[in-house]
Amino acid sequence: MVDESVVATLAGLSVTTSLPFLLYGAWIMIDADTVTWNVLIYHLKYIVVGLTLTTVPVVGWMLPRILGQLSGGAVIHAFFGVQAYALLAFALTGIVRIYQAKRGADAYEDPDVDIDEIHEDMGHWRSRLRVGVAGFMVLWFCAWLSGLYRFYTLHVIPALSA
Repeated sequence: MVDESVVATLAGLSVTTSLPFLLYGAWIMIDADTVTWNVLIYHLKYIVVGLTLTTVPVVGWMLPRILGQLSGGAVIHAFFGVQAYALLAFALTGIVRIYQAKRGADAYEDPDVDIDEIHEDMGHWRSRLRVGVAGFMVLWFCAWLSGLYRFYTLHVIPALSA
């Protein structure tokens, strides 16, 4: 059986590695003057990798162990993580509607279409998207920092003491 510290290190490295993918994926959309289909696909390639690098350790290793480790640090770490994913789900409610409206209006192929004119609720959906993504990243960062603290106290300090 693999030592728990090794698995914790791999999980931490995976989650840490996801940060550049998430930030670059967001930057692609921020930097694009017009979001064409190619820009959207390019953006999603990075976002999917970032979310996979974060979600696989959470679902595969962290969640199954949380009930056996109900300490203050674990609760804080889990709280930030759950809230981050809740805001991601909130962002998805905007993303799906924006995608549907833009796809229906061929706005991905015709960059001259004003997306605010596609649907009367576009501004609301875009606000959901912005709030959800910004909230996800802030809370993801809080979960990451609390996870680093837990890793240090559970695995580094005992190893140094041994």
